[in-house]
Amino acid sequence: MKNTIHPEYRPVVFRDRGADYAFLTRSTAETNQTVEWEDGRTYPVVDVDVSSASHPFYTGRNRSLDSTGAVEKFNRRYNRSKS
Repeated sequence: MKNTIHPEYRPVVFRDRGADYAFLTRSTAETNQTVEWEDGRTYPVVDVDVSSASHPFYTGRNRSLDSTGAVEKFNRRYNRSKS
């Protein structure tokens, strides 16, 4: 493996600001931001939109996808009724 062609693999903090959740892992993600972690060291930080703390699959807070009645509208349009 050539040393000069691979990105640096280092500890990085991923932070989900919406859920107030952060975790430290190793990654090659590039960022200019840093944060002081619980161990007192400074690590690069990557802000993410969704994590396991905020994703509906992991939290059990599923959203209803048919909030406008699209299924009923489809059934009326194509004259389909419950059998």
